[in-house]
Amino acid sequence: MHIHKLLSSNSILNTFVSEIRSVSIQKDAMRFRRNIERIGEVLSYEMSKTFAYKSSTIETPLGNVEMNLDESEVVICSILRAGVPLHIGVLNYFDKAENAFISAYRHHDKNTDAFEIIVEYIACPSLENKTLVLVDPMLATGQSLVLTYEALKAYGTPKQVHLLCAIGSQEGVDFIDDKFPENTHLWIADIDEKLNDKGYIVPGLGDAGDLAFGSKLQH
Repeated sequence: MHIHKLLSSNSILNTFVSEIRSVSIQKDAMRFRRNIERIGEVLSYEMSKTFAYKSSTIETPLGNVEMNLDESEVVICSILRAGVPLHIGVLNYFDKAENAFISAYRHHDKNTDAFEIIVEYIACPSLENKTLVLVDPMLATGQSLVLTYEALKAYGTPKQVHLLCAIGSQEGVDFIDDKFPENTHLWIADIDEKLNDKGYIVPGLGDAGDLAFGSKLQH
């Protein structure tokens, strides 16, 4: 797997990531969603540099110009619900992309810290020979991304797989490293040192779904 950690060098991305981490700023749900969206846009821009391009003739009012244009058939798949703002950020840059959605959530047995990942809902176009962009803001244990990818295999074999995340744990990155095709690219803003005993990234930012859309009842 090719790992691209964007905060290895300084850019405006530093600001967006600092704000989704900040306990004072992240209380503004609208601002949190927008910052996740902007992180998706930055990751998408960097990812687009690896795509295939084809020369096309563009007619202007004063003549013609040759330009290289992306010819990839992109399918963006987000993991509900936390993945929605990141999904929108990617979609902002790939106007013609198809879209897929999948539910994957932590099911806690008898309210203990132990959990399993449950996948229940999938809406997906054909992935055959397309570019699959799998987005999830938090790469914690890595189980959700792996189970999502396994579930999507029924919809065809993509020619390229890209994973986009805002923040991950080193443990999660290590876990998924050999679970995807060898040429998979992981585009991630920052990677934190560890997980706590509840499987949350430390220092991380908390629960991205709750911060974006409000708290939920646990069943």
